[in-house]
Amino acid sequence: MSFKGKCLCGAVRYEVRKDAVEVGSCHCGMCRAWTGGINLSFEAKPEEIAFTGEEMIETYASSDWAERAFCRRCGSSLFYRSKADGAMHVAAGSLESWDGARFIGEIYIDAKPALYALAGDHERMTEAEFLASIGMAG
Repeated sequence: MSFKGKCLCGAVRYEVRKDAVEVGSCHCGMCRAWTGGINLSFEAKPEEIAFTGEEMIETYASSDWAERAFCRRCGSSLFYRSKADGAMHVAAGSLESWDGARFIGEIYIDAKPALYALAGDHERMTEAEFLASIGMAG
């Protein structure tokens, strides 16, 4: 299966080849500042995603373990990438269609502002729970 997406101006486009897109949400302060709200993203390994317009992708080293990417022309958030393994967490809002996507859960739920809540039965992890799940101290 193939999923396509692009930035707001269309200078950067991508195609992801995988069976399903599993969208998760992060409520940490860094993700909220980066996206201007709720960060909804899905994981894509480097071998699963192909970009066009790569020369328009700018990156910012936002932490010791990840960098965030955006379009140089329109500023759209594109993905954050793990420095350890190159895995990308692609901005789900950049998808051209959400057909075949499903919501799987939330992390940093203890940092979520009280003014919104995501409905449904799905996994919810605090910062400490999430960091423990990836082998990092909280």
